[in-house]
Amino acid sequence: MTQTTPPRTLPDVATLMRQVLYALLPGTALLLYLYGFGLLSNLILACLCAWGLEALMLHLRQRPLPPFLSDYSVIVTGWLLAVSLPACSPWWLILISMVFAVVIGKHLYGGLGQNPFNPAMLGYAAVLISFPLEMTRWPDPARTGFDAAGLDALLAGVFGIGSLHWDSLSGATPLDQVRMALHGGKSLVDSGMPLFSWPRTLGWNLLNLAWLGGGLWLLWQRVISWHIPVALLGSLTLFSGLFWLLDPGHYASPLFHLLQGATMLGAFFIATDPVTASTTPLGKILYAGGIGAFVYIIRTWGGYPDAMAFAVLIMNMAVPLLDHYTQPRVYGHRHRWLP
Repeated sequence: MTQTTPPRTLPDVATLMRQVLYALLPGTALLLYLYGFGLLSNLILACLCAWGLEALMLHLRQRPLPPFLSDYSVIVTGWLLAVSLPACSPWWLILISMVFAVVIGKHLYGGLGQNPFNPAMLGYAAVLISFPLEMTRWPDPARTGFDAAGLDALLAGVFGIGSLHWDSLSGATPLDQVRMALHGGKSLVDSGMPLFSWPRTLGWNLLNLAWLGGGLWLLWQRVISWHIPVALLGSLTLFSGLFWLLDPGHYASPLFHLLQGATMLGAFFIATDPVTASTTPLGKILYAGGIGAFVYIIRTWGGYPDAMAFAVLIMNMAVPLLDHYTQPRVYGHRHRWLP
């Protein structure tokens, strides 16, 4: 009598979402070290807004609350937005972004599993277009933290009160500073941005490495597959490497693009969203390759310093087409694109 191996049971949504939250902890811990109260306020406000809006929409749609509020999916959305928005973001900015993410990006399409666009990136893109000034004012990590100065920065940024002037605490990110210099006709050397200064550029480098560590853990746990992260990072490296080799004085190196902005966060935590990403192996590669290409194009020639949200949303629109034409061939049948 032969012994058969029992089929592998797939984890439920709550288990998968908890693993994603665990993988977000290294990067979140580093952000807390850099921005202190400012990042903590983002997390608390975003998660509370996400949970409250989820409960409200479920009630209005006459859906049971406990199964959906306990699957952690909306907490992941709030967490991703919290670490993507500038630290010490005003409370109303977080609320508006969560309304777009949870209400418009998720429930107006039918709820979890029905949304064509990544909810967190839809909320981020909405406030980035609507409030560009607030979205580009990251506080100086050297002047924020879990101390009196950090508390003043929190009061000034989130609630508009406090003894400090908010404009004196905030500034451009390395990506934004390089973009403005290059658009002004300056070279990278003249941009005034040291590539490994602490805590500004080196802090972002370490942050991307922390997201990378969490993403590799997700790969090890088989929560995500390798196709999307490898294709996205490979595409971004290819495009940035080609232009950097042609003119290193006016185009940033692949290492700069990989370790700045939301590159690793997008590659491992955002683009891999199982609902809005392509589902076929080839489709995942084309989907992520397109994201990497759009990230480089918008960063280099567009009007926004970081482009992960726009790139993901653009390729979300292409997912149905990719899934339709990249389905694995059934034995004895031709591929869909063959006559």
